Amino acid sequence: MTIDYRPFVFYGGDCRDAFTRYKEILGGDLALLTLADAPSDEPVPPEQADLIIHAALTTDGAYVMGSDDPTGEFTGIQGMSVSVSVDDADEARRVFDALADGGQVTAPLTETFFSPAFGMCLDRFGVPWMIVAASPDTQ
Repeated sequence: MTIDYRPFVFYGGDCRDAFTRYKEILGGDLALLTLADAPSDEPVPPEQADLIIHAALTTDGAYVMGSDDPTGEFTGIQGMSVSVSVDDADEARRVFDALADGGQVTAPLTETFFSPAFGMCLDRFGVPWMIVAASPDTQ
């Protein structure tokens, strides 16, 4: 049996902007599919045509996925964080600062007992992130 976990995050209409920003920060390959692009027997309302129904950012074999919530009932993201592990403290600082830009730092990036650099933030899209640098002991 093979198991593959991938975070899937819902957005309130800004999924395209969020994933474009994540690609700038994390690199990788980005795939986006709009409601208008998806096969359907029903016409897509014009106000929903550009909503993203599938976004996938693949970086070094890791994935984060997402979509806009077409129900119009999006209430924000709760109860989860997207965790990003990087090779060293300098890269952790770069990624942390970029994700926190326009958002909110919830735990400053600092050395901990398990990492030379760990921090948490909400990005400008309201997504919670945990950034961690690999410990030299685990490399």
